[in-house]
Amino acid sequence: MKRPAYVTDKALKTFIKNALEEDIQDGDHSTLSTIPEDLQQSAKLLVKQDCILAGVELAEIIFKAFDKKLKVETFIKDGTPCKVGDIALIVTGSARSILSTERFVLNCMQRMSGIATLTHDWDSRLVGSKTKLLDTRKTTPNFRMCEKWAVAIGGGTNHRYGLYDMIMLKDNHIDYNGSITNAVKMAKDYVKKTKKKLKIEVETRNLEEVQEAINAKVDRIMLDNMDVKTMKKAVKMINGSCESEASGGITRDMLKEIASTGVTYISVGALTHSAENIDLSLKAVK
Repeated sequence: MKRPAYVTDKALKTFIKNALEEDIQDGDHSTLSTIPEDLQQSAKLLVKQDCILAGVELAEIIFKAFDKKLKVETFIKDGTPCKVGDIALIVTGSARSILSTERFVLNCMQRMSGIATLTHDWDSRLVGSKTKLLDTRKTTPNFRMCEKWAVAIGGGTNHRYGLYDMIMLKDNHIDYNGSITNAVKMAKDYVKKTKKKLKIEVETRNLEEVQEAINAKVDRIMLDNMDVKTMKKAVKMINGSCESEASGGITRDMLKEIASTGVTYISVGALTHSAENIDLSLKAVK
C-alpha cells in the first residue's frame, strides 16, 4: 500500500537514527566480539502467529539505512493475512549488520502487526455500513508514526496526526473557556488570523451541547460517552450539517449498533494502546 503522507523520508530517517543510537551507542559488543567482519549470512523473518502483517516496508528501510549492502527479498506485503510458518522476507549480507538490526526490526514489526491485526478485526465489524473506524492520539511517544501507519495498513482511518493539524475542543478546553459557543468563536478567529487550514471539532457530552455545537457551525461533533439511544438522537439533530464521531468506552461488540445510528466515524484508542504484539522471529538460514 502507499505510505501515508506523514511517513516521510525525513521522519523515517530521524526515527531510525534515534532508535539505533538508543540501542547501539558505541557498539553492538556481543556481535563485534564474536562475529567476523567479513562473514556473510542470511536470515528469514518467520511468522509465528496468525496475523495481518505490518512493518515489512519499514523493515526493509531499516536494514538498508543501517547497511545499504544488505539485500532484502520480500515475500509478503504489508496488510496481508498471514499464517504460522509463513516467511515474510529474507535478508542477506553482513552477519554483523543483520544481528545489529534484528531486534529493532522485530520490535517495530511485532507492534505494528499487532495493531494492524486488531484494527482489521474491529473494522470488519463495520462492513456494510458507511461508518469509518478512526484511531486517536493515544499512542506511544516517538512511535506514533509507526502505530498510525499500522492502523492504516489494517484498514482503519487515521484521525488527526497531532495537535497541529486539527482543532479539537475537548471538555477541558470548553470548561476552561466557559462555553462551546465562545470557544468555537475564538477558534474560528484564530484560524482566520493565522490563515491556517484547520477543521474544528467539538466534544459534546449531552444533547444540549450537541445543539450548541450545531449552532456554532463546526466541522465535526464528537459524541463522547453517549449511549446508543442518545447517540441516535444526536445524529438526527446533526442531520448531515457536519460530521459526527462516536468516542469513549467503545468495545468491539458495540460497533455494529453504533454504526446503525448513522454516525460518520467511531474513534477507538484501544487500536493503538491495547493491541498485543504478534510473535515474529528472525532466524538464521542454515
